[in-house]
Amino acid sequence: MADNVTSLFRSNAAHSPSMAALARESDGAGLVDFCIPCNPYFPTPAMFEDMAARLRDIITYYPSSADTITAELCSLLRLPPQCVAMGNGSTELITWIDHLLVRESLAVPVPTFGRWTDQPMETGKRVDMFPLQESGGFALDLAQYAEFIRARGTKVAVICNPNNPDGGFLHKHAIVQFMDAMADLDLVVIDESFLEFADAEVEPSVVQEAMLRPNVIVLRSLGKNFGLHGIRFGYLVANPSLAGRIRSMLPKWNLNSFAEHVVFMLKEHGTEYQQSLHQVRRDRMDMSGQLSSLPGLTVYPSQGNFLFVRLPVGAEGTVVRDRMLTEHRLLVRECGNKIGSSSRFLRLVVRPQVDVRRLVSGLEQVLYGTPRRGAAVPEQATGTGYSSGTAAIDRLVSETNGAGTQGLAAQAVGAGPGAPGLPAAPAAGIGMPLPAVPSPVPVGAGGGMPMPAAASSGPPQMPQQAPQPVQPPPVPAPPVPQQPVPQQIPQQMPQQTVRQPSQHPLAAPGPVPAPVPVPAPVPAVASYPPPQMPTGPTPPGVPARGGLTAAQVRGTDGLSQAPGTSWSGAQSWPEAAGMAPLS
Repeated sequence: MADNVTSLFRSNAAHSPSMAALARESDGAGLVDFCIPCNPYFPTPAMFEDMAARLRDIITYYPSSADTITAELCSLLRLPPQCVAMGNGSTELITWIDHLLVRESLAVPVPTFGRWTDQPMETGKRVDMFPLQESGGFALDLAQYAEFIRARGTKVAVICNPNNPDGGFLHKHAIVQFMDAMADLDLVVIDESFLEFADAEVEPSVVQEAMLRPNVIVLRSLGKNFGLHGIRFGYLVANPSLAGRIRSMLPKWNLNSFAEHVVFMLKEHGTEYQQSLHQVRRDRMDMSGQLSSLPGLTVYPSQGNFLFVRLPVGAEGTVVRDRMLTEHRLLVRECGNKIGSSSRFLRLVVRPQVDVRRLVSGLEQVLYGTPRRGAAVPEQATGTGYSSGTAAIDRLVSETNGAGTQGLAAQAVGAGPGAPGLPAAPAAGIGMPLPAVPSPVPVGAGGGMPMPAAASSGPPQMPQQAPQPVQPPPVPAPPVPQQPVPQQIPQQMPQQTVRQPSQHPLAAPGPVPAPVPVPAPVPAVASYPPPQMPTGPTPPGVPARGGLTAAQVRGTDGLSQAPGTSWSGAQSWPEAAGMAPLS
C-alpha cells in the first residue's frame, strides 16, 4: 500500500497527485495536508452546513450564466464587470491567455507555478525562464529580470506575487514601475493568486493600475483564498478590451452551480473571511518560528499561505516526503519536480498550531533519527529507485530553450541572442499587434524607468548591457561599452504587519471623478535602459486599446461604479485591492 501511494508522486509533471487519487490508494484516515495551499479557516462550519442542506438543488439544476455570477462578484469587490472575466479556475484563464495573447514567447522567473512554464510550452511557444538564485533567497530582482527580457526579445512577461513556491513578495510601487517599463510588450501578467494572505503592505494589489493600462492582466484566485479548491473559480482584471477578449471565448456556463452558490452567499460572511486571513497570517509567523528551530533547516521569508524550506545537507526530499506520509500521515510538497528547484526543498502549507506541532515532531524523527528507523540523511546512500530532482533536471535540459542549465546561466547574465547554446529570439509571428506609438526619443544618460520602445517601423532595438557576474563562474559574453549603473529598484522594504483601511476609485458609489492630471515623470531609480517616453498611467482623453479613455475606465460613460451592497456587513468585506483591518 505504501509503495502504491508514493508511486503517485513519480511523474515528470510539476504537480502533486490529487487528494482523490491519494484516497483511492489509502484509507485516508488521519491524514494532515501540508501540500494543498488553501485556507483552513474558511468556509466556516455553518457555510458547509448550508451547502450540504442545498446539495440536491445545487447539483441537479443548471447554474446561472457566467455573466450573472461575474456581476455578483464584481458588486462584492467593487469592480466594473467590463474589466473582469471569471474562469473555471485560474488555470482556465491561463490557458486562454496563452492561446489568445501569447504569440511567440513568454518570460517567467523560476521556480514558479508549473502552468506558467508548461502551458505555453505545450502550444509551441518559447519560454524564457529567469532563474531565481538560491544564494539570494530566491528574491526576484526586477531590474535584472527586465534586462533579461530585453536581451531575449520576449513578448510576454509574467510575475507571480507572492511567488509559488517560495512566497517571495514585491512591493506595489516596484511592480507598477515594471509594468510601465514593459508597456511595449504584448502583455504583462501579474499573478496575485496568493496576495490575500500578504501583510507586508497596506494595499499590495495592482488591479486598479491594470485597468488603466492597455497590456496588463492581473490574475486572482478564489479557491485558494476561500479554501475551496474543488470549486474551480478564479478571475482576471484588465482593461475592458483585454478582459472582453478573454470573456468572449469562455462558455456561457463555464462556472458551476457550486461556484454560483458560494459567490452569492459570500456577502453574508465577509467578517468571517477577513478573520480567517488574519489567522493564517498569525499562523504563518508561528509556524516559521517553530520550523526555524530545527537544526540545518532553512525557512525562507514568505507572504503566501505556505513556507519554502531547504532540508539539511544530505537529506533527500523524496525520502522525507515518503516517510512523512507513510510513518506520520503527513502530506508535504517535495519540490524536486519544479523547474528551478530541487528535491532538497519542501513547500509546507500554513496550518493551525496543533497540526504544526505534529509536523515538527515528524520532521524531527525523520531528519534526525529515532531508535526504530534512523535519520533520513544517511538513507540517501542506500539508494532510492527514483528522485524527482532528477526528473526536474531532465525537464530542464529537454524543455528550457534547448540549452539546459548552461543556457539559463547565459540568460541570467544577459548574454542575449547569439550566445553559445542559446537560440536567438524568433522573428515576430502572428498574434496581438502592438499599439502604434511614435518612434522613441532618446533621453540623456541619467538612468531611470524605461517606457515603450515599440512600434517603430523596424524590429525593437535591444539595449546594450554590461555583463553581470553570477555564481558559479559566468558564461563569457561579448564585450560592450561600459555604462553608468543607476540605482537598483528596492526589492525588499521593512514589513508592515498592520493593515489600514483604504479607499479606491471603485470602492464605493459616488460622484463621477474629475479627470486625473498626467503625473510627472518617475525619477531615476532603476538600472533599466534610458526611458523613451514619459512615465505614468494613461492620461484622461487618451484612448487605451479598445477606444476607452482612462476617465471612462474609472467609472463614467458606460463603466459606472458597481453599486454599493445593501447588506449590513458590506464595509467588512475586503475590496479587490486590499484588506481592511479587524476592528
